[in-house]
Amino acid sequence: MSVQTRLLKSIVAALFATVMFSLPSAAEESRLERFFAELAAAEDAKEARRIAKEIELEWTRSGSASADLLLKRGRDALEAGDVAAAIGHLTALTDHAPEFAEGWHTRAMAFADAELYGPALADIERTLALEPRHYNAMASLGGILAQSARPKMAKEAFEHALALHPFHEDVLQAMEHVNREIGGRDL
Repeated sequence: MSVQTRLLKSIVAALFATVMFSLPSAAEESRLERFFAELAAAEDAKEARRIAKEIELEWTRSGSASADLLLKRGRDALEAGDVAAAIGHLTALTDHAPEFAEGWHTRAMAFADAELYGPALADIERTLALEPRHYNAMASLGGILAQSARPKMAKEAFEHALALHPFHEDVLQAMEHVNREIGGRDL
């Protein structure tokens, strides 16, 4: 067998492997696209909550058992109020899986709980770079901006979140508060 034939076979095998490994990502993206279209067309809050749960479930799938475990440990630590442990687990997660948007978002929430707003904002920025439709990251951004006495900027972040998830209950409540702080609603 000639060197060219072996090289050609290696290239074909590499291309085949690349295509095969990218198929699950394409299927996941297709499923997310469908869920976002359904969310945009949702007629009521109950339907929107159901669809949002599907989207958020997709966001938690890293494709790595160890990354999933680190996410779970980080979330469990946050729930238990152990912010330092949560940041530790989630930092290990973002190191292990830097392309996993939900890891960055969850660590942003941990940083915000620790009142470390600079790192929280940096992680939200990373989250949105990886998943621009991450309405929960936009909501988190709005929450940080509201806490930082930037109600107009918070309102803008909340509006972006609501454009994707029009029935997001936490954002709707936060928007009411921000509108009162700004001095009313725009007509």
